[in-house]
Order: sequence, then structure tokens, then C-alpha cells
Amino acid sequence: MNVRVQPNGDSPTGGRPADTGTRRPDAGRQRIPRPQAPSAPKPRPRSAPHPFRVEALRGFAPWAGGGLILALGWALAATSTQWQGSWGEMTEELNTAAGMIGVPFALASGAWQGGRERRRRTAELLASTARTPLAQFLTAALPLSCWLAGAYLVVTAGSVLACAPYASAGDPMPLVHAATALSLAACTVLGHTAGRVAPFRLTAPVLAICGYVAVGTLGKQPSDLRFLALALLHVFGDSVLPVWWYPLLSALWAAGLATAAVLAHAAYRRATALLPLAAALGAAVLLVQTGDGLLRDNPLTHRQVCDESTTPNICVNATYPGLLPEVTDALSGLTGRLKGVQNLPVRYEDLGRDPHKEEARLPILTPFGWSVVRGKVTAPERYAREAAHALVRIDCEDLPSQRIQLTDDAVLRWLAPDSVSKEIREQYVALARQRGETEKIASFRAEDKAYAHLTAMTDDERRSWLSRYFATAQDCDPKPSEVPSL
Repeated sequence: MNVRVQPNGDSPTGGRPADTGTRRPDAGRQRIPRPQAPSAPKPRPRSAPHPFRVEALRGFAPWAGGGLILALGWALAATSTQWQGSWGEMTEELNTAAGMIGVPFALASGAWQGGRERRRRTAELLASTARTPLAQFLTAALPLSCWLAGAYLVVTAGSVLACAPYASAGDPMPLVHAATALSLAACTVLGHTAGRVAPFRLTAPVLAICGYVAVGTLGKQPSDLRFLALALLHVFGDSVLPVWWYPLLSALWAAGLATAAVLAHAAYRRATALLPLAAALGAAVLLVQTGDGLLRDNPLTHRQVCDESTTPNICVNATYPGLLPEVTDALSGLTGRLKGVQNLPVRYEDLGRDPHKEEARLPILTPFGWSVVRGKVTAPERYAREAAHALVRIDCEDLPSQRIQLTDDAVLRWLAPDSVSKEIREQYVALARQRGETEKIASFRAEDKAYAHLTAMTDDERRSWLSRYFATAQDCDPKPSEVPSL
């Protein structure tokens, strides 16, 4: 019988291979498994971002902050010529914009954010979460309020940078701006509360209109109720400044109202709303009772900065001392012509009062935007003309005789030549000739003759004549014999 050997050495029956009498070297030993290389740590599951961060970086809040920056920035830029150069004017303009634009914007934005759950139909879903109603409320309301407060501070920082090159006295009142930013945040929370209570689409525009009317009405009240206008601190330029605790009291009034509204709506124990409500009412009572005591006179308004190298001396108010070189340069032609003349006022004063006998009133420099724009006198010739008028019978109701009027006009025309006045006079002369008005033509010829006589004098003769003239220049009813003629 032939036995067929399989190629792989197996037995024909398919069992184990036959023992050939030889053993493998490792037979009978227990095989020890090799240690496995440590595997790389598995990445931890990425945690979801905090809801507060999501609200702050996405959705409605950043857009609302950008919108408020544009609205306030446009309002400040449109009136920049009126406040650049004065910290007080800048602060007043910012507070007006915050009250009339920022408060309605904050109330409407907060109301729109507060009604979001009803529009999305997610109110029941949020109610089933583990977060308390107060936590949910703050998570949705605080990012928006921070964005709007930050938007106001961004506009404030831009205004400070725009005003700093031209402002020469005072400070930008940082406490006032911090209180205004906090008040805008409080108005946002108040609007959010109203949006939660009345989650309708019309709540936001109605609340904006009501806020605008309320702030405008309270702000223009002649009584002390005007100090209750939210985010509208009363700062009247550089002449009146707020006491240091007025911004803190105003911020407490707004923040107390907002906190009381939040606790009354979303807190587990609503009675806790009584504490911030009491603080808000106490601040309101102090604001109304103190009234004008919240404001004080700026001590700088009672001082002057003078240039004693001119005749007369030139003084500007200490609230804007940086304008002294510009004003001195604008009046250099006038003061140069008056050099050596006697019987002149000692100085041009700028204290906002009636000048003393030895003083003349400096033409007004404020409010900015007219005579002065961004630290520069806009029309030096016209300003010098006004300064010359202050030397000649400025407060007289009844004009003196025609001969004295001609003398006054000739002196003003020589002291401060003005191209605009010259063009206007030429138009009057041409119109009088066209109409054939002989009396006016004769008057214009007499003025030209007097002016030519004054111009033809030598310097010594003119100084002597002007010294005699200015001895009676402030007298409203001088004797004709005392006024030198031309």
C-alpha cells in the first residue's frame, strides 16, 4: 500500500504532523507576549464655548455696538468745529449725543434682544435647561450692554484725540464719561427687561421714541428735575463744572433702576429688588434736592492770561490760554498802529463782564466755531475790526454829531482796514450813484476826505492827533470842540 506524503508535511488523515524524533529549541517554553508600545493619548473632546462668549462675539451685540459708534461718531464729527479746543464743550457735546441718541438706541437694542426668544420660539426650550432664569437673562443682556458702553467709550477716546491738539486748559473729565457709559449699559438692561416682558416687534421702536421724548423733556426742564435725565449729565462748557460726586450719583440712579428691574423680573426671590430700587430712589432724591449745587463755577473763568508787550495789552481767558498767540497775531496790525498813542485803554479784557474804565472788551472767542475754529482765528481782519470798534463809543445809544461820526469812521477805517467792509462800502457808493442820492454821495466823499487827511499825516502828527482823539473816544456825548477834526 502506497502512502502519499502531503507537501506540507501533514498526515494523510489531516491530523498533526508525525513526530520525527526531533524537538524545536523553544518547545516546552511559555511564550511571553511583548509589551505593546504605549498608544498616543486620545484628544480630549472640545468643550463648547461659554454662552456669554458666544453672545459677545456673534449675533446682534457686535452689530449694535458698531451702529452706536457710527451714530455717535457722525453726531460728533458734524459739530467738531464747535468743541475742538475745549474739554468742557467736548464733554457737553458727548453728553448731549449720549442722551438724545445713545439712550433711545440702547433701549431699543435691549428690547429687540429681549424679545429674541419669542421670535425664535425657543422660550420653552430655554426654560427646560439647568440654568436659572437670572443666569439666562444676564447671559443674554450683559454682552449687549458691554458692547454699547464700549462703543460710547470708543467715541469718547476718538473725541479726546481730536480735541487734545487744540485744548490748552482743563481736563477731559473722565469720571463724567465713565458714568455716562454705565448709564447707557443700564438703559440697555432696562430695554432688555421690557423686551422680555412685552416680546413684540413694536416694543423696540416704541421704547426708543419714549426714551427720546423722556430725555428731551427732562433735559430741558427749568426745574431741578432735569438732573434725572438718564445719561445726560449737565456740563455747560468751560464756565460751569460738575462736582466730583455728581457723575457717581447719576450712575447710581441709572444702575439702581436697571438692577431693580432685572431682579423683579428674573430673580428667584423678587423681594431682593427692593434694595437697588431704594438706592436708585435715594440717588434721585439727592439729585433733585441738590439741584444747581451739583455744579460749580470753573475757577479758570475768573482769571486771564495777558501779553503785556502790546498797546493795549491783550488778555484772553484762562480757560483757553493757548489762543493768546493767535489773538495777538490777529491784532498785531491794530496794536502796531496804536504804538505810542496816549489815552488808550490799558488792556483788552476777556472775563465775561463789563470792562472797567481803563479796559476795553476783547471780541468774543467762544463759543467755538465762529471766530475761532480749531485754535485759529477764522477772519483776522474782521476780528481786528471788532477790536477797533471796542475802542470807539461802543456802548453809546445816541450817536454824536455827523462830524464826529465821520471822524470815528475814518479812525476805524485807518486802524483796521477790512477787505470785506471795503467791498460793501464800494457797493453802497455805486448804488447811491445809480439812484442819484446826492446826500449819501456827499457823505461818502466827506469820509474819503477825512480818511485821506488822516493817512497823509506823518507818524508823529498822527500819534499826537490820535492821542487827543482817544481822550474823548469813550464819551457818548462829547463837546464838538474837544474832538479833533480831520
